[in-house]
Amino acid sequence: MMRRTYLTAEVVSSVVQRQIESTYGNPAHAQGIHATIIKAGFQANTNLAIKLLILRLKCRCLHSARRLFDEMPSPTLSAYSYMISGYFRRGYVAETLDLVRKLRFSDETPYWFVMSMVLKLSTAMQPVIAKQVHAQILKSVLQFDEVLYTALIDSYAKIGKLEYAKRVFRQLGSGNCACSTALITGYMNCGSIEDAESIFEDTVDRDAVVFNAMIEGYSRKVDTGKKSFEIYKKMQRSDFRPSISTFASVIGACSILSELDLGRQIHCQLIKTDSEAFYHVKSGSALVDMYCKCGRTEDARRVFDEMPIKNVVTWTSMIDGYGKNGTSDEALKLFDKMSKSSPDTTKPNDVTVLAVLSACGHAGLVSEGMEIFDRMERVNGMKPRMEHYACVVDLLGRSGSLREAYNFIVDRIPEKPNSDVWAALLGACRLHGNVVMAGVAGKKLLEFSAEERRRPGGYVALSNTFAEAGKWGSVCDVRDMMKERSVSKEHGQSWVASDDR
Repeated sequence: MMRRTYLTAEVVSSVVQRQIESTYGNPAHAQGIHATIIKAGFQANTNLAIKLLILRLKCRCLHSARRLFDEMPSPTLSAYSYMISGYFRRGYVAETLDLVRKLRFSDETPYWFVMSMVLKLSTAMQPVIAKQVHAQILKSVLQFDEVLYTALIDSYAKIGKLEYAKRVFRQLGSGNCACSTALITGYMNCGSIEDAESIFEDTVDRDAVVFNAMIEGYSRKVDTGKKSFEIYKKMQRSDFRPSISTFASVIGACSILSELDLGRQIHCQLIKTDSEAFYHVKSGSALVDMYCKCGRTEDARRVFDEMPIKNVVTWTSMIDGYGKNGTSDEALKLFDKMSKSSPDTTKPNDVTVLAVLSACGHAGLVSEGMEIFDRMERVNGMKPRMEHYACVVDLLGRSGSLREAYNFIVDRIPEKPNSDVWAALLGACRLHGNVVMAGVAGKKLLEFSAEERRRPGGYVALSNTFAEAGKWGSVCDVRDMMKERSVSKEHGQSWVASDDR
């Protein structure tokens, strides 16, 4: 309890700031602090009012936050930014745009700032706004502003209008690094690697951010993963220090390439270069994921235990790693520990549940998996997605409970099952040699859209099931169907690591 005699601006501001920085976002705490300030007759200055606004938003009290905002005599740019961001994150489109319009006519707000904010919102809300803002910029004859034009290029790139983004970029010239980064990110996101490389090569005054954009883009795919290492080396030769994002991206490349030795080297460099980055949740989570995907769950757990702060991604990566590496009992123990943890940031989400269900499926832990699935909505309030239903079908099917798996599809899935669900049942039928049910699952699988019917997995599984049962006529029928629908089986691939290749 804060007494009136001790209520100074510094004391109150310090108390509110501690609540903002705390792990919990408890609405009751926010209301209690604000009520105490009001009862004591303390007049909040602008700085304190903004902090109270941030606290309300963190506690997800949008209505009381807006009431506080409206009570401010002259809302500052920061107040507008926090309030607009709060609406935007909760998906309140009309309220967000209404505040942006109000900000537009505020005397103290620069026009370019308003336009750049609208562009950032447009990519997630109303993509057509990007063109409208572009037209408004041209009519206004504004001088070049890096933030505004970068936001315009980024907005076009995110809505897939890369030709428009490139046109704006070319009008400015290819020297601006921030605009180059926005366009590179757009090209990388849509898989236009060569265009991204061309922009990178044309960028004269590069900074660490443009290097990071290339490294992150390369690190997403097996085909380009090794190129991220080349840019990583080039970045350091150019005297740029790797950031947390740099380390996370290059470690991610090691994950998809199973480059354990190189991952260990980067781990060592991370410790030597920046001890703060080593303990950061982003780089730490990347290391956990990398070691798990390389089959080194003990090393992953060592990093996991050393991390002072963990988020849901960290926990999920470790649980998934245990499941995929055959130690499902450890996955269940960690999931149980995570479920009992107090902070909201580490409570299991739907991806975590998917990982632990998969772990149960690989280990044949049917009762444990079904209990987790049943608790998902009943206790945790999470609505299962189709991936969860497919995982349960796989769990039941792998254990030989094919009839239960089929009944689960018919009775428990509230909407039409997708191809993944029937593919899971078909795979289980092949595993246990149940030709009759395989035929049922295969027929359902081939009833989907033309795009899904061109996926070879279902045909191959059905053909192999018939072949193993000696039903060669049925095998020929499936293969003829593949030819008629122009479905071709992809060739299998594997690789072996040698000294330098």
